[in-house]
Amino acid sequence: EVQLVESGGGLVQDGGSLRLSCVASGFTFDSYAIGWFRQGPGKERQAVSCFSRSDGSIAYDPSVRGRFTMSTDDAKHTVYLQMNSLKPEDTAVYYCAVERYRNWCSASGSITEAFWGQGTQVTVSS
Repeated sequence: EVQLVESGGGLVQDGGSLRLSCVASGFTFDSYAIGWFRQGPGKERQAVSCFSRSDGSIAYDPSVRGRFTMSTDDAKHTVYLQMNSLKPEDTAVYYCAVERYRNWCSASGSITEAFWGQGTQVTVSS
């Protein structure tokens, strides 16, 4: 059974930093694309970052590029999202997701068929 468990969310002030973690189990961790998504209040879920195992590339949404950094520790089966210079508009539930079948992200930098974690709340106060 695939399990993705996120942690590290919380309340932070405008300009602050947080690091999210996602511990994965139940699949071959280094064989599938993996990414971070978020869903803000009243908004659709959007891809934040996506790591393609096929070529080692990481795609970022333009709204977070230069502020957020995604990384993995394959030995620990963990993926991280370092979030710096946080803004109130980053407030959302953040989800970890792994591609069910492929080791690459879609052309839009997302995951098309995913297993999902339960999410962790990030709130940025102004």
